[in-house]
Amino acid sequence: MDERLIEYAPIAILLLGYLWQYRIFVTPEQLERKHREILEDVDNKYTTKTEARNLEEKLDDMQKKIDMIYDKLIG
Repeated sequence: MDERLIEYAPIAILLLGYLWQYRIFVTPEQLERKHREILEDVDNKYTTKTEARNLEEKLDDMQKKIDMIYDKLIG
C-alpha cells in the first residue's frame, strides 16, 4: 500500500497544483463577491416587471392621446 501511495503521490500533487492554478475551487468569499457583481450587473442592465408595466401604461396613454389629437384634426 505504501509503495502505491509513493508511486502516485507526484501525480496527485501535480493534479492538485493544476486545480489550484486554474482556480477550479473557490472560497465562499470569492463566490459571494462574484454573486454581488452579477447582481449589480443585472440591476444596472435590466428593469423590473413593475417598471416595465408602468412604462407600457404610459405608452398606451400617449397612444390614446395621439389618436384623440389625430381624430380632432381629421374630424
